[in-house]
Amino acid sequence: MLVTTAHYTSIVAVSRKNRILGASLSTQVRAMSSANKEGKPTASVTATPRSAETGARNKLVELLDIRNDPSKLGKMTVEELRTTLRSVGAPTKGRKNDLISALKILLDGKVDGESALASDGVSVDKDLKNENQCVGGINVVSESSRLQRKRKTKKVVDDDDGSIEVNPSILTTREGMSVETTDLAGKKTSVKRKLVIDNSTKYVEVSKGVQESGCESEPWTIFSHKKPQKDWIAYNPRTMRPPPLTHDTKFVKLMSWNVNGLRALLKLEGFSVLQLSQRENFDVLCLQETKLQEKDIESVKDLLEGYENSFWTCSISKLGYSGTAIISRIKPISVTYGLGISDHDSEGRLVTAEFDSFYLLSGYVPNSGDGLKRLSYRVTQWDPSLSSYMKELEKSKPVILTGDLNCAHQEIDIFNPAGNRRSAGFTDEERQSFEINFLSKGFIDTFRRQHPGVVGYTYWGYRHGARKTNRGWRLDYFLASESIADQVHDSYILPDVSGSDHCPIGIVLKL
Repeated sequence: MLVTTAHYTSIVAVSRKNRILGASLSTQVRAMSSANKEGKPTASVTATPRSAETGARNKLVELLDIRNDPSKLGKMTVEELRTTLRSVGAPTKGRKNDLISALKILLDGKVDGESALASDGVSVDKDLKNENQCVGGINVVSESSRLQRKRKTKKVVDDDDGSIEVNPSILTTREGMSVETTDLAGKKTSVKRKLVIDNSTKYVEVSKGVQESGCESEPWTIFSHKKPQKDWIAYNPRTMRPPPLTHDTKFVKLMSWNVNGLRALLKLEGFSVLQLSQRENFDVLCLQETKLQEKDIESVKDLLEGYENSFWTCSISKLGYSGTAIISRIKPISVTYGLGISDHDSEGRLVTAEFDSFYLLSGYVPNSGDGLKRLSYRVTQWDPSLSSYMKELEKSKPVILTGDLNCAHQEIDIFNPAGNRRSAGFTDEERQSFEINFLSKGFIDTFRRQHPGVVGYTYWGYRHGARKTNRGWRLDYFLASESIADQVHDSYILPDVSGSDHCPIGIVLKL
């Protein structure tokens, strides 16, 4: 199968009408069939120029001139920006600021450690056995399967702007391999295309979306969503966090992490709570799902050097279950465990620490469970009780609730919204309860306020390698009283930290 592509810096537009610096590149993709003696599917990508280099060199000089003097970007008109982006096969939709940002990414891009401005083609052979490979700037996710599966034959219409419209028609059954490629574009859509190679049928899934890095080391930069909206982009903490506050600004750094079993986490050889404290230098760390028993507290209470104040609560109704904690280098004024309601306080789900200017709650909201057995309890009892407790505290000072709140509030907060309408954490009842009991009561979702159109997940199930393909949920939050929300300098996610099926989140709060 012959597919025309454009390759410039880290942007690869997979489309039938692409150009690269005015010269088309022809890319041939071959998938070897089962005739391969080793039985390993491979792909070969080869690119060759079809026209003279004069126009390309002139465009290269122009782009280098802009890169050496970035102030020229602001002086360019919208039409000039679009013409420049169009000449290298990049998307041209959006406002002027969006076009400038896209061109900056283009000019600053790197390919295989070398400046993309020096590259005029690629020739790469890769074994598709491993997932999330970087092939000439294209992120390739291979999923080989010998299982029979149903698919929809689809009609594909390429628009001039590089977007793809997919129309379903009849159902057929096939077996084969799917390959997903992701590039820097304004939105993500995906299609499956049929390849007949060596008398075997293959299916190539082309995914168009936003990706700062296609490499396996940063899967969270893959824009991954089954129902994407036009302006959504993937969260990348390397590029989306604001500059650090200056030393003369007084602030506190709060972090939260559902560790999914603290003892198991501490046994891991990789990244753990200890390394997190060294790297992030937080002031307070909130933990959820520690799964500790009261007899374990003595051995972990001095877990972090320099953090002399730690407060733990454990489940007594079910051992080795739930559990929350607050670990702080700042001594709190007071500490409270639970909601003060016996029906809710036997599972160790809440610790409250009072500091000078706010209350901090480390919470682990009950999961509605398999078959939604606890859905009614969660939305009619727990959520209203927690909301009332927070509003009562708020009468004396602002409140910050953090932790695993077990709810993906909006469709942007979950990879597959349509497929999880009756899954715990995304039912209409839970989402409405989250809105009614917290957001409508004046508590601000700090991450969503800072990043309104950003897809950032904090939880990835262990099944099906969800973290490698960034198919997750945003279940962890920092909710803050409206009176203190404007003091949040940064609300962020650390998706690179493994060790649990959740990753840490944090806020930097100016005091």
